Amino acid sequence: MGLMDKVKHQAEQAIAKAQQGVSQGQAKIDQVQAKRQGDALLRNLGAAYYAKERSSGTQDAVDAVMKMLDEHVAAHGPLDASETTHAVPETGGTSPPTPPSAPTTGSTPPAGNFSIEDV
Repeated sequence: MGLMDKVKHQAEQAIAKAQQGVSQGQAKIDQVQAKRQGDALLRNLGAAYYAKERSSGTQDAVDAVMKMLDEHVAAHGPLDASETTHAVPETGGTSPPTPPSAPTTGSTPPAGNFSIEDV
């Protein structure tokens, strides 16, 4: 029976390791889902705030998203907003960048200074 006991013990160890791997995998999935939900809430907050400031959005919409964010933070811990930010254009967000001007040559007269001889 010594051999059967060893096989049984090894099988139990393998089952325990498999269960541990499954639980770790499930925990990671839960973390990813919570992060995605938090990211979506932050995006919704930004959209609600932008709508409030620039168009027909309301403070009630902003407050509703803030409440959902507070509930999410209470359930899953603080959000890491630094990972959800994207690059902001260096124009400061006030106006689009100006297109580059056409190259000028020495023989081209300035704009608006034409005569019939130039044609």
